[in-house]
Amino acid sequence: MTISITVNGEHRELDVEPDMPLLWVLRDELGLTGTKFGCGVAACGACTVHVNGEAMRTCTLPVEAVAGKDITTIEALNGGGADLTALQQAWIEHQVPQCGYCQSGMLMAVSSLLATNANPSDDEIDAAITNICRCGTYPRIRAAIRSLSVA
Repeated sequence: MTISITVNGEHRELDVEPDMPLLWVLRDELGLTGTKFGCGVAACGACTVHVNGEAMRTCTLPVEAVAGKDITTIEALNGGGADLTALQQAWIEHQVPQCGYCQSGMLMAVSSLLATNANPSDDEIDAAITNICRCGTYPRIRAAIRSLSVA
């Protein structure tokens, strides 16, 4: 079955099974390996991308559910340019990554939150960012978010 999606601004026609998880379409069919497999049950958030601007977990999301939609992966978080986004720069300045495995999904989730709420409270951060960081860098994540918030 042919499914049409737009990934990182590029229209793609894919000949894949409609129930194939979007994660595997991105990684195996399109070679976009920045999105990670973590748990396979949409609990950890390592597989988070943007679908029409909304953070979504892709390990259980059938590709047919995103047909005709715009998907942005970590590879295009900065619009595909060479410069880092302010969020990516804050991540570096606050030394957020430890092992780094969850970071692409975490960055996608946080960027989605900041797109709709430039100054989130701690409660709003906790409600929106349910991604799991096994290294426990949550205080650094919060500090990076706070550094970007406008007063």
